[in-house]
Amino acid sequence: MPNKRSGGGLSVVQQAAKFLGVSVLSGAVMAGIALPAAGALGLAAKGSVEGFDEIPANLKRPPLSQRTTILDAKGGQLATVYSRDRTVVELKNISPYMQKAIVAIEDSRFYEHGAVDLKGVLRALNKNAQSGGVAEGASTLTQQYVKNVFVEEAGDDPTKVAQAQQQTIGRKIKELKYAIQVEEELGKKKILENYLNITFFGQQAYGVEAGARRYFSKSAKDLTLPQAALLAGIVQSPTRYDPVNDPAEATKRRNTVLQRMAEVGDITRQEAAAAQEKPLGLKVSKPKNGCIAAVKGAGFFCKYVEQEFLASPVFGKTREDRTKIWNQGGLTIRTTLDPQSQASVQASIKEHVYKSDKVATAVTLVEPGTGKILGMGQSKPYGYGKNETEINYSVGSDRGGSNFGFPTGSTFKPFVAAAALEEGRPAIQEYSAPYEMEYPSPVQTCSGSPWINQENAKVENESESEKGPYRLRKAMELSVNTYFVQMISDIGLCPVVKMTDALHVTQGNGDKLPEVPAIALGSKGISPLTMASAYAAFASRGMYCTPVAIESIKQKSNGQEKSLEVPKSTCSRAMSETTADTINTLLQGVVDSGTGQSAGLTDGRDNAGKTGTTDERKNAWFVGYTPTLSGAVWVGSAMQNVKMRNITIGGVWNELVFGGKVPGPIWKDAMTGALAGKDSGKFNFVPIIEPPVQKPDDNDGNDGGTGDDNDGNDGGATDGGNDNGGNTTFPTPSFSIPENLFQGQSNGNGNGGGRG
Repeated sequence: MPNKRSGGGLSVVQQAAKFLGVSVLSGAVMAGIALPAAGALGLAAKGSVEGFDEIPANLKRPPLSQRTTILDAKGGQLATVYSRDRTVVELKNISPYMQKAIVAIEDSRFYEHGAVDLKGVLRALNKNAQSGGVAEGASTLTQQYVKNVFVEEAGDDPTKVAQAQQQTIGRKIKELKYAIQVEEELGKKKILENYLNITFFGQQAYGVEAGARRYFSKSAKDLTLPQAALLAGIVQSPTRYDPVNDPAEATKRRNTVLQRMAEVGDITRQEAAAAQEKPLGLKVSKPKNGCIAAVKGAGFFCKYVEQEFLASPVFGKTREDRTKIWNQGGLTIRTTLDPQSQASVQASIKEHVYKSDKVATAVTLVEPGTGKILGMGQSKPYGYGKNETEINYSVGSDRGGSNFGFPTGSTFKPFVAAAALEEGRPAIQEYSAPYEMEYPSPVQTCSGSPWINQENAKVENESESEKGPYRLRKAMELSVNTYFVQMISDIGLCPVVKMTDALHVTQGNGDKLPEVPAIALGSKGISPLTMASAYAAFASRGMYCTPVAIESIKQKSNGQEKSLEVPKSTCSRAMSETTADTINTLLQGVVDSGTGQSAGLTDGRDNAGKTGTTDERKNAWFVGYTPTLSGAVWVGSAMQNVKMRNITIGGVWNELVFGGKVPGPIWKDAMTGALAGKDSGKFNFVPIIEPPVQKPDDNDGNDGGTGDDNDGNDGGATDGGNDNGGNTTFPTPSFSIPENLFQGQSNGNGNGGGRG
């Protein structure tokens, strides 16, 4: 073999000789040391080789990727998320049997040699020559550790992984150089600890702790002799010696390890023989990676937490930076999810809506004054099978939700009322509110160009008996469409836009709401989380707080633990305390004597809320709150293709679905359980004293009825469409109602809807 490379410099063999400090060996032997059994492996010196002096002096050891654990607010585990299932542990927390077993089978002279075991190399060369193949390798544990570092640094890039594992003299020389560095810097104990934490044990388990839990459902510190021998044996070929898929082959390999432990004096031959007679004793724990395996129905909340992390600049300037941290793992994320609230949400959903139903429900609970998300669930579970979905119906598209949210119907009307109160309109504001009317025109907008009803679009109330004049309290209780259209015409669109901006109310895709009168009737899609957070501002006397899901994060890396900064809720005043108190008073009337009676809490707690049902009954809502908890419930089809008439939901037949009938009871049960044993506080109600309204054509005091749920015709899926159908239930009817009296029609002229 020539001594010089083309172009001058040392040959590959001489580089290796210099590197190892062994100049007395011949070129052939030296090649074998640099790369044992090179010929048998089909390798040649033509592989890429860097000059020894050109190799960077220090081995970059990236933090080992680990599992991330997501916890609820009380510390209960919700899910584990990882790119590699690994939990780094100290050597003192690894069974002595495991330490001895891995050394015995992989590098029995580990404590006697340096980075390179020359005696082992010569032994391997001799044995391989005799067998005509690769019967024995000569890499030390230190060399194997360095190789694993290369693989870990490659991450999940298959090309980089292949390069890190390629059998070339160049890579082998780099491995040897860094092995010497590692031996000098870390010492034997630390190298062994690092090796046991980095190596792959099959079945998606990286590191000995994950391996022990995967195969035996126990910690690495508790491994017995035969269990440790089994794990040590897997390392050489995790596929071939997989005890789950080939227990016979795994048993043979385990027994080989036990025999080797006896040969090197780690155990007696009697101990080895006794352990060899033991069954494998597997107690396999299936991998539970990702939000799909979350417990407590928290799969979608778990995914929301991930999306929040990846979107927040607190965790890195770019999404790429944040993704790197997330994939690195080692995080313990304590979230805001309250286990009691979440359990109540799940129980209520299970009681009222089945996952196999044609429609779904989504429920979100938020804490007023803090923005903490306490509960989040839906009837279609997180998954990829039948009646499952990856879409989180509770949130907007930027967090994995619906592209557009869902039309909210009359649950939007409190925003209009709040805007009017802020503009100085009295709580006894009166409008004529006829049964039917054209949208008033022109209506002032923020841009200065007024909205004009060019198509002569009309809006109707639920029934012809529902006609004004009305004042605000009764109009809110009965969810009178024409009243709120007149209100928005009176104050203009700009105050409403300012109010919704202050409450962070946007469409599901993040777009601002359009400046059209139909928004008064909930014609645009909004997410349940957005609605729950906005209503929480009423509960907290006008203070809006952005929703948050993460309480704290601790990160483990290189044996150190540190706390990371997390996003904080930002609270700002959206309206005066007087306005919020007045809205609370008005919406208490909705659950006391209006369309939301079936949702009202019956345990003496102050509560308020609003119903909503959209065009053709494709969506039904109830959004309500106490002073300490706000919740939004949506029921409908995610594809907006189911009209909820003559439909079975949760095993119950519904001739007509409306906000008070299906969403209302879901909200009531979820809130009741979430608040059980807790003080929910008191509202600061304001007196609203008003004289009776004298109807011009009706002097008997009947103003349209105060049935327990006069719901059913509000909110189109687009700006067009007005379904004025309804279903009014009177507690003690004194007159007959024609069957088709409340069956409405859609005129498609921009009427979002009306009745809550």
